[in-house]
Amino acid sequence: MTGADRKVVLGLGNILGRDEGLGVHALGPLRARLADTPGIEVLDGGVLGMGLLPIVESCSHLLLLDAVDAGRPPGTVIEINGPDIPLLARQKLSWHQLSFQEVLHLAASRDRRPTHLHLIGAQPADLSIGIGLSPEAETALPALVDRALAILTEWSLL
Repeated sequence: MTGADRKVVLGLGNILGRDEGLGVHALGPLRARLADTPGIEVLDGGVLGMGLLPIVESCSHLLLLDAVDAGRPPGTVIEINGPDIPLLARQKLSWHQLSFQEVLHLAASRDRRPTHLHLIGAQPADLSIGIGLSPEAETALPALVDRALAILTEWSLL
């Protein structure tokens, strides 16, 4: 994994799909708490799918923020450590996850998967078309951001 040294927090999701946009919505409060910490990029990955491969392959540390459908009560914060993130679509965690799972699979097959990889999300309550998070997802945001900061601290980036 030569040359892969970026430290990235990547928000995923479609903000036009209510809670599907949770990962992108989490970036604002996270940026405020990080206060432009040098060396950590906070990026909106939206639903770019395979277009995110160059970012993924250039990372040593990649923290993903996303809505995660794990069949839990709405608003439950969910974490999946790198090796446990499914690489193929046996389990679809969100509407756009299939293509991002393919990104991770391709990076792994090219031996360019980030050494430090972690996913933090929350169980969505509303995936209908619309703008804004459900009350359950909105309530989960502070805990999601707290966990993101804790992971960055565990990785000695803060």
